[in-house]
Amino acid sequence: MTYETIAQVQDLRELLADGADVLVLDCEFDLGDPDRGRAVYLEAHLPGARYVDLELDLSGEVTGDNGRHPLPARTAFAATMRALGLKAGQQVVAYDGNGGIYAARLWWMLRWLGHPPVAVLDGGRQAWAEAALPFESGEPGPVREGDFTLGEPLVGQPVTAREVLANIAAGELQVIDARDAQRFAGAPHPLDTVSGHIPGASNRFYRDNFDEGGRLKPAADLAQAFATALGGKAPGNAVLQCGSGVTACHNLLAMEIAGLKGGRLYPGSWSEWTSDPLRPVER
Repeated sequence: MTYETIAQVQDLRELLADGADVLVLDCEFDLGDPDRGRAVYLEAHLPGARYVDLELDLSGEVTGDNGRHPLPARTAFAATMRALGLKAGQQVVAYDGNGGIYAARLWWMLRWLGHPPVAVLDGGRQAWAEAALPFESGEPGPVREGDFTLGEPLVGQPVTAREVLANIAAGELQVIDARDAQRFAGAPHPLDTVSGHIPGASNRFYRDNFDEGGRLKPAADLAQAFATALGGKAPGNAVLQCGSGVTACHNLLAMEIAGLKGGRLYPGSWSEWTSDPLRPVER
């Protein structure tokens, strides 16, 4: 059995116990303290897990006008994954201690490379700990380079700022903003140089995808919520954005689980949008 959206703790435990060929990736990160993620990983990580850094591994070069976490080139990211040991067709399970938001970025990016067997661990680090399962510490052992090769993308072409700007008049796409309601409405925030949102966008805070226990809500609940956010548009006409193209991936994961397929990521998101003062803003 392969997992292509989420995997439960029991699923991963059984894969590891059976000696399955699974690549476990720890995506821990802290936007306010970029070095903290690796420190947390070294202190305690799931057995055999390797560390993936949002800014070093899951992002490309920041130019000042392409957002805080632009995508790397597909070829560059494929090389990163091979260096982590990824093999063709290998099951990947990614996790973090932040509800899966950074793991979801990895999930989307591997699908962008054409690698379907990738899942986010539901509940992440906390769920593993709650199950009283073991952790390891320190650096992993030597990694043998994998044989992964690029395939056809399993996601839609990433959306550009130009497309989003053209859509303000055309109205064919529905932009869905994953930031919290206060940031969306225009409240000041340390990560935002400009407050507000893209004109015509709807708001679906990514944390609303979780239940009280930090697990993803049932597919039916997610489907109902995203149907509201879509405002009558087809799922394939959705453009998912956030502050820098990270938590938007969690909304894409939630939509996939809900059966609402085809939404596309705007990687530059709000941080790219507001880098040009001529782009319109709503508050």
